Amino acid sequence: MKKKFVFSALGMMLSGAVFAGGLLTNTNQNIAFLRNPARDGAIGIDGVYSNPAGVAFLSQGFHVSLNFQSAYQTREVTSTFGPFAYGADNRGQSTKLFKGDAKAPVVPSLQAAYIRGRWSYSFNFAIGGGGGKCAFEDGLGSFESQAALLPLLGKDMGITSYSMDSYMRGRQYYYGFQVGAGYKVTDNLSAFVGGRLVYATCNYYGYVRDISVNNPAGEGMTGASGLFATQMANYMEKAGQLEAAAQQAAAAGDATQAQQYAAMAQQAAGAARQMGVLSAATEDVALNCDQTGWGFTPILGLDYKVGRFNFGMKYEFKTKIRLENRAANSASADRLEMLDRYRDGRKVKEDIPALLTLGAQYEILPSLRVMAGYHHYFDKQASQEGDSQKLLESGSREFLAGVEWDVCDRLQVSAGWQNTHYGLTDEYMKDMSFNVSSNSLGVGLGIQATKRIKVNVAYFHTFYKDYDRTTDDYNGISSTVATAVGQSTADALVASGALRGGDSFTRTNKVFGLGVDFTF
Repeated sequence: MKKKFVFSALGMMLSGAVFAGGLLTNTNQNIAFLRNPARDGAIGIDGVYSNPAGVAFLSQGFHVSLNFQSAYQTREVTSTFGPFAYGADNRGQSTKLFKGDAKAPVVPSLQAAYIRGRWSYSFNFAIGGGGGKCAFEDGLGSFESQAALLPLLGKDMGITSYSMDSYMRGRQYYYGFQVGAGYKVTDNLSAFVGGRLVYATCNYYGYVRDISVNNPAGEGMTGASGLFATQMANYMEKAGQLEAAAQQAAAAGDATQAQQYAAMAQQAAGAARQMGVLSAATEDVALNCDQTGWGFTPILGLDYKVGRFNFGMKYEFKTKIRLENRAANSASADRLEMLDRYRDGRKVKEDIPALLTLGAQYEILPSLRVMAGYHHYFDKQASQEGDSQKLLESGSREFLAGVEWDVCDRLQVSAGWQNTHYGLTDEYMKDMSFNVSSNSLGVGLGIQATKRIKVNVAYFHTFYKDYDRTTDDYNGISSTVATAVGQSTADALVASGALRGGDSFTRTNKVFGLGVDFTF
């Protein structure tokens, strides 16, 4: 059997919390970014990540930045599908909110640099992708929409309602270890060459179980798989009886009656096959898969100073990653074509896209600076499992602006804005893993506690847009119908509008940060 009924939607990926940046990249690797995300043309120890060539213009000696962030995010999908009204717990409503909570209470990072003469040597440790756990306690619309079909397909059996227990959790961490060297070619120009070793570790756990329908022969709910298995056995017995009757009629020389019995036997056998499909398709399914993989990112950078301006540029090459699965899935999950990417021993394509950043800083006064930046992620050139990157309209783009003011010798105030636009399409969006375009604001303080110690505190908030889509074939669910009861029935349901549905995607995100910079 190539397709299952309820769990086919679990073939998509559920990623962890992405705090800021592209589809697979976190750019908030220092509290200075949370205070003001437009740091691509700024000079500071946080430039080890955001403007590595500019690090060469720091003062001579050692510079270290230790940072801790706490991120809290929700993912919300408001799904509308007519058959949801059959849900025993849905109170006749066809619209449901599916909410996932993603938390990362402690996200550490470390930047360090040593400046000697014209040379700079730097190191960065940060979580460059993922960074938390996301759990959907009540599953997702793509799960439930499959079970919601049971009353449509089983109405002749007296099925009028359904219930199920579903859950999905994902954890994803991409640890980045970056080293590099910069050199001041002139007093105004510096260059950087470096690389980042990326170690990815992920886990996906979920299930759909206890799929039930109302008991056609009594009160309460009954297990769907067992009910369909019983019906399959009844139809098989009936088919055998009819086949025997056809043989007896043929032996008696009654060809007409023999043909009638034979046709009825074929119908009963066909019904038995359908009941068998539905019984197998409504079995409990469990997914538990660990993934690990390595990748390497070459990095180039330039920084140029002229007058009151400073310009920074960085290019990160594409990171090729193949994640290897170690899975303890249920046997029913291993038979699912849509869960093939989570099969034990399989390697999964999960490249991190190349990234180009451009930034500028202008010093209005010695105590007042303004910044701007641009990021471009080459998402369509980064291979993903199933070539999902081809469904994107374009790569991701970000526009950034910010301001920084030295209030006095010991206090610095900054704020910034970031606009993120993803090249999304209806085909790319999945309720298990989605991003939506957004605007983010960051504010914070820099407190010069001593001559060599600076404390940074910040708050970063993202305001997400809504992404809405509707379709006459919700989640491609007609293929499920075709598998269960035939293509003609599937086509008729699509034409009638019974399979029409839609989703509205949005998220929330807030990040708190505390960091300490040391100069030796």
